[in-house]
Amino acid sequence: MEPKPRITIKDVARAAGVSTQTVSRVLNERPDVSSETRLRVQQVIAELGYSPNVIARNLSRGRSNTLGVIGYGLVYFGSSGVIAGIESKANELGYSLTLSLIDQVEPTRVDRILYDFLSRRVEGIIWAVPGNTNAINWLTDKFSDVHTPIISINMGHDGLDHVVALDNRLGGRLATEHLLQAGYQCIGIITGPRHWWEAKERLMGWQETIEEAGGYSDIDRLIVEGDWNAPSGDVGLHSLLDQNPEIDAVFVSNDQMALGSLQAARRLGLKVPEDLGIVGFDDIPEAAYFYPSLTTVRQNTQKLGALAVHQLHALIQVEHRGKAPDSEIAWVKPRLIVRKSSVRK
Repeated sequence: MEPKPRITIKDVARAAGVSTQTVSRVLNERPDVSSETRLRVQQVIAELGYSPNVIARNLSRGRSNTLGVIGYGLVYFGSSGVIAGIESKANELGYSLTLSLIDQVEPTRVDRILYDFLSRRVEGIIWAVPGNTNAINWLTDKFSDVHTPIISINMGHDGLDHVVALDNRLGGRLATEHLLQAGYQCIGIITGPRHWWEAKERLMGWQETIEEAGGYSDIDRLIVEGDWNAPSGDVGLHSLLDQNPEIDAVFVSNDQMALGSLQAARRLGLKVPEDLGIVGFDDIPEAAYFYPSLTTVRQNTQKLGALAVHQLHALIQVEHRGKAPDSEIAWVKPRLIVRKSSVRK
């Protein structure tokens, strides 16, 4: 069976007895068409089942209805959640997405992606790569040369005009304040990679809370750097206890590392939470099923991605009106989820 021939705008114009320009005006909801003609064209469109080429139509109007997204490896809970939120909100607002993933901020690679996005005439760009603080200055200069609205997610925001970010520092404070209130006396931290903005902010939240509570004489002995993966949480707990055997609680900067710390505690014969309190960060779906169930700081990554699209959509509308958009930082607040790993009986 041969496929039906595609109905074109010329077919609609011929059947309605008007020019293709008139059909185009009706499709674009132009006011310079009489109501009688508009109705006749709309009826022919319905009868013929004509479906306009949305991409070509938008491009002819200077619109692509496409957003470019530069994302990070989806193996991480936060990154995958952000992309899911972006996709859902973009679909709701009628945008399609062009997605490129990178493992590290490499100038040549980013240049190629930006060139590809701009050649596709994307209406806006979302930078959804975790905050490598070593790359912030370079990115600030790069983005200033791109005359397309850009929203950055979760990175150091100095010099960047439009940012949507989780309040990681507040998350670090929530975790540490909870452990202090639960009666723990010596609280260590396993950070993420220290060149990540998110890891530095969580560390600062922990440190500020410790200092406000009176501080420790040698705070450096309470800090170990991890790499976000479970084995570094295992190794990290051993290192912390070697540095300071008095530690009785740990804020672990993500849930995967917290899983490794829970395993290390069991091997060391430490009971959680009686001998050692543990709080993670993320609230991955499995956190409630760790043994014991993990107290953690919940970051709503899908909300973060959706908010980025919402903010970018607003920027695009402002750009189309020819107004200069104001700089803005939109914060998403984390929540503490208390479970058994930090509550002594």
